Amino acid sequence: MDLNIYKRRRLANQLGLTLSMLAMVLGLFVLLWILFVLFKNGLQSLDWAMFTQSTPAPGSDGGGLANAIVGSLMMVVVTALVSTPIGILSGVYLAEYGDQSKTASVTRFVTDIMLSAPSIVLGLFVYAILVANVKHFSGWAGSMALSLIAIPVVVRTTENMLRLVPGSLREAAFALGAPRWKVATFITLRAAQTGVITGLLLALARISGETAPLLFTALNNQFFSLDMNAPMANLPVVIFQFAMSPYDNWVRLAWGGALLITLTVLFLNILARVFFRNKVQS
Repeated sequence: MDLNIYKRRRLANQLGLTLSMLAMVLGLFVLLWILFVLFKNGLQSLDWAMFTQSTPAPGSDGGGLANAIVGSLMMVVVTALVSTPIGILSGVYLAEYGDQSKTASVTRFVTDIMLSAPSIVLGLFVYAILVANVKHFSGWAGSMALSLIAIPVVVRTTENMLRLVPGSLREAAFALGAPRWKVATFITLRAAQTGVITGLLLALARISGETAPLLFTALNNQFFSLDMNAPMANLPVVIFQFAMSPYDNWVRLAWGGALLITLTVLFLNILARVFFRNKVQS
């Protein structure tokens, strides 16, 4: 009887491992296929003009993505400046002060909803409360929509990282007479700073390729512009528009922009997972 149970469990284990391996192979095959096509078409599109010239007019030759690259960088920087203090301070409150607070419970609930909310819904929300009232698209509206996506990620990551800090570290600081706000900011937050920065980088990597919220907020701009109070070019929307165009030059630029975003996200993930992990181990 025991031998039959052992055989059934071994068979179930082998079946589970086989199905898991097949799923992993299928996922890796699709991923490598996508990357192969992206690099094959994107590398042919990368040239110096892509980084020095603005998007071309319909049917014209040449051109680049300089205005879209600068616009995306500006909106991402503004998003980082907004989401970093709000997300980190909210995470500190939830981890250090909100154990028995109803406000903290509501905040966690809202954060979970925003984490799972489609980005297009957040873009429509910003459109309704900002763009529709000021009567024009703008880079500020795009940054606001991206901030609503990044803030919940930073909040949740900060809270989780702070909860991993040993309680004995807090108790030692309290025993020395340190007030609670100093313990939270100078002890626990400093101990978890690597994980917090990693969460921030991952949040920035997530918003780098968001297209839907920018369609309703920043829209696009064919010309080079540093005015955040006007429609602003950005890589995701330019890729979306150029990829569906009938012009070969636009399609080529779309492949180059897609590769550029992929390399940026890859760099941020490597920086978050390798550099800061090695810093912790050292």
